[in-house]
Amino acid sequence: MKTLCVLQHTEAEYLGLMEDHLEGRAIRFHYVRPFAPGTLIPAAAGYDGLVALGAGPRGIVSGDLVPTLGPELRLATEFLEQGLPVIGIGFGACLLAVATGGGAEAAPLRFEVGTARRAVPDALGGHLPERYPSAIYMRDRPVLPPNAKVLATDDAGDPALFQVGGNSLGFTGHPGIKTAMVEDLIMEFEEVPDGTAGTLTRLRAAQGEIAAALSDIMVGIIKTVHLMEPSP
Repeated sequence: MKTLCVLQHTEAEYLGLMEDHLEGRAIRFHYVRPFAPGTLIPAAAGYDGLVALGAGPRGIVSGDLVPTLGPELRLATEFLEQGLPVIGIGFGACLLAVATGGGAEAAPLRFEVGTARRAVPDALGGHLPERYPSAIYMRDRPVLPPNAKVLATDDAGDPALFQVGGNSLGFTGHPGIKTAMVEDLIMEFEEVPDGTAGTLTRLRAAQGEIAAALSDIMVGIIKTVHLMEPSP
């Protein structure tokens, strides 16, 4: 049975709809909450992969920075050096880009619900839908390393999903987002993106489509990061 280390940066944001897909395949996940008093960033030992979640309004190069950025980068590097997958979502996508030789650029906090479009036909082993809803709640943007492959782009033409190496993925939008997660982010932090009320309405309307697209996306994620294969 594989076990994922999941870095959670806020009370509100978690794996969301992704949890059921992992549990249905007997893939365990252990949340690590660095914002909780006394919580330390662990080592990679004992885990089969890393998931770095979003951080709400906190950034990687601007605004209120994630306070455990240094230890998290070291942990992501440790996973990568061992050939273990790293899946970054939102802030986590920036973390993955930095850890693999790219970087991040300052961008204001934004909440967007749009459409991601597949950039290559074999993305996620052919399981990425041609079009799927993408809900982004994050500050800053990833700057991809030279060896990254863009698998999907958003409405602005920026990377919505990228792959680094054979088994690591960066999503700017949360593929398993729930409307309640954003509602809780709004209550958890004072800083809120402009136009949040209208974007929440669009997210609620897209929730069914997000869940439907996730079924194929999760098959592709698990295939790409080899979570169902025996450990070496």
